[in-house]
Amino acid sequence: MDVSVRFRREMDKGLGRDSSPTAAVKMLPTFVRSTPDGTEKGDFLALDLGGTNFRVLLVKVSDNGKQKVEMENQIYAIPEELMRGSGSELFDHIAECLANFLEKLGIKNQKLPLGFTFSFPCQQTKLDESILVSWTKGFKSHGVEGRDVVSLLRKAIKKRGDFDIDIVAVINDTVGTMMTCGYDDHHCEIGLIVGTGTNACYMEEMRHLELVEGDEGRMCVNMEWGAFGDDGALDDLRTDFDREIDAGSLNPGKQLFEKMISGMYMGELVRLILVKMAKEDLVFKGHTTPDLLTTGHFQTSFVSAIENDKSEGLVSAEKVLRGLGLDPSGEDCVATQRVCQVVSTRAAHLCAATLVSVLRQIRDNKAAERLRTTIGVDGSVYKNHPQFARRLHKMVRRLVPDCDVRFLRSEDGSGKGAAMVTAVAYRLATQHAERQRVLDALRLSREQLLEVKRRMGDEINRGLAKESHDQATVKMLPTYVRSTPDGTEHGDFLALDLGGTNFRVLLVRVRGGKRRSVEMHNKIYAIPQEAMQGTGEELFDHIVHCIADFLEYMGMKGASLPLGFTFSFPCHQNKLDQGILLKWTKGFKATGCEGEDVVSLLKDAIHRREEFDLDVVAVVNDTVGTMMTCGYEDPLCEVGLIVGTGTNACYMEEMQNVELVEGDEGRMCVNMEWGAFGDHGELDDFSTEFDRAVDDCATNPGKQRYEKMISGMYLGEIVRNVLLEFTAKGLLFRGKLSERLKTRGIFETKFLSQIESDRLALRQVRSILQHLGLTSSTCDDSILVKEVCSVVARRAAQLCGAGLAAVVDKIRQNRNLSELKITVGVDGTLYKLHPHFSSIMHETVRDLAPQCEVTFLQSEDGSGKGAALITAVACRIRDMSY
Repeated sequence: MDVSVRFRREMDKGLGRDSSPTAAVKMLPTFVRSTPDGTEKGDFLALDLGGTNFRVLLVKVSDNGKQKVEMENQIYAIPEELMRGSGSELFDHIAECLANFLEKLGIKNQKLPLGFTFSFPCQQTKLDESILVSWTKGFKSHGVEGRDVVSLLRKAIKKRGDFDIDIVAVINDTVGTMMTCGYDDHHCEIGLIVGTGTNACYMEEMRHLELVEGDEGRMCVNMEWGAFGDDGALDDLRTDFDREIDAGSLNPGKQLFEKMISGMYMGELVRLILVKMAKEDLVFKGHTTPDLLTTGHFQTSFVSAIENDKSEGLVSAEKVLRGLGLDPSGEDCVATQRVCQVVSTRAAHLCAATLVSVLRQIRDNKAAERLRTTIGVDGSVYKNHPQFARRLHKMVRRLVPDCDVRFLRSEDGSGKGAAMVTAVAYRLATQHAERQRVLDALRLSREQLLEVKRRMGDEINRGLAKESHDQATVKMLPTYVRSTPDGTEHGDFLALDLGGTNFRVLLVRVRGGKRRSVEMHNKIYAIPQEAMQGTGEELFDHIVHCIADFLEYMGMKGASLPLGFTFSFPCHQNKLDQGILLKWTKGFKATGCEGEDVVSLLKDAIHRREEFDLDVVAVVNDTVGTMMTCGYEDPLCEVGLIVGTGTNACYMEEMQNVELVEGDEGRMCVNMEWGAFGDHGELDDFSTEFDRAVDDCATNPGKQRYEKMISGMYLGEIVRNVLLEFTAKGLLFRGKLSERLKTRGIFETKFLSQIESDRLALRQVRSILQHLGLTSSTCDDSILVKEVCSVVARRAAQLCGAGLAAVVDKIRQNRNLSELKITVGVDGTLYKLHPHFSSIMHETVRDLAPQCEVTFLQSEDGSGKGAALITAVACRIRDMSY
């Protein structure tokens, strides 16, 4: 099994919650969630502590058309006694150096943000908290291990009292390297150190980080890969020389991978090999010297010098060997150079193999055929060894030919990276605050939803009352449907379901009694454009032609059956079998229909054909059809709701409250036409600039305001307008507006459902955005787009729930009940297909109408079946009255 495969397995162990305690490669979360995007600006301090010297930096990031970074820095020494003294003394010294630096630059009175590079093994719990696990590099200050180093620094600064800073982030040098290089190359998502020690970090998908809550976006993971092999994964590759180095180290059995790669051990490996070769009389005529036998006397810098170039390298080899008291021959110098090559090449190739695992992980995360990425690199071995970098690059490209990898050297150290982490954190915090300010306008409080419910209740009463009906926005139209199915309905019924460019003809066989059932047969027919745009006679002749075709298809040519007509256009009804078309919608423009009774138009067309006769018993809209379809399954169903392209509701109202119809006995279904709620300003204080933009561009400005905040025809447009606003503010898509996003209607509501799907990974969200022409979108962009979709859909579901709460509470009050049990029949693509709409709406109704126990029943058979059932109920009632 190759090293790359083994390392990938270790990565998986380190990422998992269960196995991470035993994983050699720890995969520690750093809480760094984004790399620089080029919009950062401001003044930032950085503190870079990783050895006996440390640096304080002031990093000025400006943006005058082109971003620029200027740095001031000062190096300070840490006295040896402080490295071994108390932790409080160490941090007091750091605070004093920081004060001197601020004073020197004249900025002591400014409270600047600071990033802290602390290159020792730590456990992070958040961006500005890091618990020191153990000191390394000769530090032994007591009272620090097991404590948060940021708190210790804050305490030292507070004790002084002469300046204040905002410590935003603490990182290690690997993360600092990635962030430094990420400023120059936005594709940089991997950091690599190969110097005295070795480590790497990369941007991992949050969904894979089981140690951290949340699965949105990415986070930089500090791999601590030097410990690879500590669990035996490299035992078959380790040599006797590796084992000897490990046995003589300060931490036997630990950091075994680092001991095969890094600068601290490379020279020592060469020394051990030369000693063995000398003892076997292969070099130096079998002679050794005390210097050659002394640990640490063959430095890694010697390896770099000897490999510098063939002739110069041999000169260096002779010089180094003579310095060790040897008298080398030309062959000895060549052999020494070859040993150096073998050791450094192995180190470069091992490093390449592990990097390949990281590259494959990122490529798999992105589901990319080819990965384009940049690795930010620092460290003395990578920078100073003449061949290491070339060998590393070559092997990486050989092992992953499907990755375009750029290696970018960090020239400014990890201090600049700490400042960039801080700059990014500040940018994210500022952008987050601005995004939330915009989105807060779309978030509704419980008090606001209760107010929507109250206003809907008022409009319901205004629509029902004869005196105020004409001024009411919610028209509460009588449907003349006076009863829901009771289970005794029986017979064969035709239904016609017309509400768009396709329509259905159905035969519905209803069987009553104990074994009651509904059997349906249907055929879908298209309406040609010329029929939609021609005369009313042509349209209805086409419809009757399709009915005749259906009867022949069913073997019932010439049959005379009762028919229910679902006609989903705005109508005024004076009786069950009459519907006066108020206006065409949905692209229909057939002349001679508006203001006419559509039942009469249908009957006239049937008579013109002279082939069959039909008893048109009822004309209903799709909301009533839905209520009746569900009412057949559940006798408690007395409300119908549609939430799809549009939205509407109906319910069984007490006749005494329906003032537009004579009589006080019993109940009648009322078609609310609630989409127009808000047309007189009832929703103005809940409406946003995005709603106004959608309304202004609609074919019916100022109309159907409630529907425009809820239904599928408009939600995508609301989202698109929010995305335009965010892009204009530079909060999304790096401020670059695509022509596609400027196109009205391009962001379809189906994208909301897809993007909010819990099963959809962010890379799939990005593919939707790329389909929209947003090819340069980032992972962070995908997160924000998903949040916008969530907020817009949530508001729609809550507004719909508030309206429905008003309806069920009205029914409860009508019946003077303290508790009401009722079922709502629901249909519509938004309700059915959106992953969260229904649950949010249910929750809202429960909260706003606590005295109503509401069950929701999804209509599976559409409103055509409902039209047939209304016809069946009407026939039952008609038969009873004879």
